Amino acid sequence: GTGSNILSALQDLFWLSKSKVEKQLQIISVLQWVLTFLIMGIACTLILMYILCTDCWAIAVLYLAWLVFDWNTPKKGGRRSQWVRNWAIWRYFRDYFPIRLVKTHNLLTTRNYIFGYHPHGIMGLGAFCNFSTEATGVSQKFPGIRPYLATLAGNFRMPILRDYLMSGGICPVNRDSIDYILSKNGSGNAIIIVVGGAAESLNCTPGRNSVTLRNRKGFVKLALRHGADLVPVYSFGENEVYQQVIFEEGSWGRWVQKKFQKHIGFAPCIFHGRGLFSSNTWGLLPYSKPITTVVGEPITIPKIDNPSQKEVDFYHSIYVDSLIKLFDKYKSKFGLPETEVLEVN
Repeated sequence: GTGSNILSALQDLFWLSKSKVEKQLQIISVLQWVLTFLIMGIACTLILMYILCTDCWAIAVLYLAWLVFDWNTPKKGGRRSQWVRNWAIWRYFRDYFPIRLVKTHNLLTTRNYIFGYHPHGIMGLGAFCNFSTEATGVSQKFPGIRPYLATLAGNFRMPILRDYLMSGGICPVNRDSIDYILSKNGSGNAIIIVVGGAAESLNCTPGRNSVTLRNRKGFVKLALRHGADLVPVYSFGENEVYQQVIFEEGSWGRWVQKKFQKHIGFAPCIFHGRGLFSSNTWGLLPYSKPITTVVGEPITIPKIDNPSQKEVDFYHSIYVDSLIKLFDKYKSKFGLPETEVLEVN
């Protein structure tokens, strides 16, 4: 009757409204992370400097005193918060793309690990969501394993930003920090290193599966020094979420990017995603393309205090072969043709 038709229409309206609200929450969750990535460090530094010049200067002085006292905490495993890692906002972040974490093998809690994450993409969105939050269930998939996502050490010199990053289990990608976690923090630790770094980000573009790895061997040497198993990780779709202007080798644009990379540690990329209110306009929001992160089989690494170059090269070649095999095994399952080849530079 008429009553049931009205009720059905109201139910449709309710579910439509709920869907729209969830989509807006997803957009907000991703936007806050993009702004954190791009401007939070600089913005917090400027705000702190401004407060020093106001009547509230005592607050800034107290924080700076705390900063000096707490300066070395990032080098000692940081200060993770399970409460922050379990925020509901990260589940909306996950569902925006969506992002998935795929486990292929069990990890022993009696061992330590170095995960090599590929590719970098523009912002490493898959690396952050999978390993610095619990949105994709990393603790359930790998019980007893504590993930530490390694990022630029310069981020931990920025007020407030450093505390925000540490709360998610993020640590500086430097030798002091990695040595501490792998030697003085017990077992069951997994450090996630985006091996290609800034150099790899310069070549990321939709439709291209390329990693910078041939001459990246420092992480293998670290693994040998600590006897930490190496785990290849490939994130299908990481390069699809932003469009980037790629400068050719030898061009002035590439020269500027490499100078920044050499002296500052990151490479400025010219990129765009979608707009805040429409997917048909340009903006800072990434495109909602699926990202699937596959954690491969661990490679058992012996502990060698002073590994030779020959030993480093040997285990590096095993790692490269394992990454290629991982890519080839799962590429067709996540939308790539069987003919697709992983480009290793």
